[in-house]
Amino acid sequence: MSYFNNFPTVEVDVFGNGSRILLTDIVRKVRFSDLAIQNNVQYDFYDVQDGETPEELAHYFFGDPLLHWIILLSNNIKDRYEDWPMSIAQFESYVTEKYADVNGVHHYEISQTSGDTTKTIEIPNDSANTIPVDAVTVTNYEYEENLQEQKRKIRIVKSEYIKQIKQELKSRLRGN
Repeated sequence: MSYFNNFPTVEVDVFGNGSRILLTDIVRKVRFSDLAIQNNVQYDFYDVQDGETPEELAHYFFGDPLLHWIILLSNNIKDRYEDWPMSIAQFESYVTEKYADVNGVHHYEISQTSGDTTKTIEIPNDSANTIPVDAVTVTNYEYEENLQEQKRKIRIVKSEYIKQIKQELKSRLRGN
């Protein structure tokens, strides 16, 4: 089931000459509800391995690479190129292009001493801040690597919910 096969079509006068053509209405927004995303019973959790694509994971978990859209929607991924984890080679290239000094200080962190003590407090690397003695230095590379690690942790919809998701998508887009 291809994702865009479910979208309605619209007639559009693309060139303004009175001649209309049929186009897929891709401006419709579809997303999982916040409640559905928070319902962990419907998901398994997975760490994306180096170079894996949504299509490969959809094939592996659902038996159909065309269901990659379910993986993207269930993880609130709007831009596959920005929100999906990079391969190691892509990451290395990205970091070296972005930063003149990949080992330069990005920011400092200190442990939070009250409330949720598993969290850290980020202190920007600028002259306006006094850096505490116990602060941990986070380099540009480490910062970007942490962002990638967060992207690697995704939800995989349990296979017993796939049919229901496909039916709901069709219903919502077609107004049935």
